[in-house]
Amino acid sequence: MPSESLTRFAWLSIAAAVLTIILKTTAYLMTGSVGLLSDAVESLVNLAGALMALAMLTIAARPADEDHAYGHSKAEYFSSGAEGILILVAAVSIGVTAVQRFFAPKPLEQIGIGIAVSVVASLVNLFVALFLLKASKRYHSITLEANAQHLLTDVWTSVGVLIGVSAVELTGWQQLDPLVALIVAGNIIWAGIRIVRSSVLGLMDTALPADELEAIQRVLDQHSQNSVQFHALRTRRAGVRRFVSLHVLVPGAWTVQKGHELLEQIEADLYRAVPNTTAFTHLESLNDPASWHDTELDRVEIPSDI
Repeated sequence: MPSESLTRFAWLSIAAAVLTIILKTTAYLMTGSVGLLSDAVESLVNLAGALMALAMLTIAARPADEDHAYGHSKAEYFSSGAEGILILVAAVSIGVTAVQRFFAPKPLEQIGIGIAVSVVASLVNLFVALFLLKASKRYHSITLEANAQHLLTDVWTSVGVLIGVSAVELTGWQQLDPLVALIVAGNIIWAGIRIVRSSVLGLMDTALPADELEAIQRVLDQHSQNSVQFHALRTRRAGVRRFVSLHVLVPGAWTVQKGHELLEQIEADLYRAVPNTTAFTHLESLNDPASWHDTELDRVEIPSDI
């Protein structure tokens, strides 16, 4: 699926964020719970992340041009990285507010109605998160995955907050509310770190995940016959797109046409095994010693006696 088609999922996330902000802010104003306030703040981060996702998915959809010969897919990593940073900032603000409320607790009001409103907001987030997570796996989008994981974190955050508010109602101990908010902040920090880490790995051209590498290896194993060999396999991911490069070694007596037909078949099989893959294949002769001196990123100097 082209990246421009993925923007509809970002719009869904934006709509969900706006709705949950309204619901959770209402719940906070009704109860005065700092836990519910922390929940509402995280929804603001959800909105900022969704807007960033929309912008980056739009950029990622642009076709390759003279200055970006490999396309614009890496724009997705800026979205997920920015969202991770926003999550960390929100966690710090929640923690500061919770500490202040712990030492200066305030009684909660209209807890029952506030909880009911927050539950509705959590269900909205849960539905959208599961929908986005399914879409991220189908279209291999790290932006949608980060957005979905953030919303799921928000759901668990809401569950923790509701437990804290309910505990205050049952025990009368007002400090439970900010204590739960601190736990929430810790959970948000962990989620933010994971999202930022994934973005950094993408920008660093990390190899494809193990399951995709196994699928690629199965394709190569199918073609490892008639003395065909492979080496210098390299992979990386850029948003929804995968890049695979490898050298294909065939007997020196093969014609150019026969070698070309093999490469075309290998590239087609790789695309079927791992969708959204762009493969770069290089044909070499098994009978030429020089073929074995370019397996590394930097070509090894060929001995002068060859």
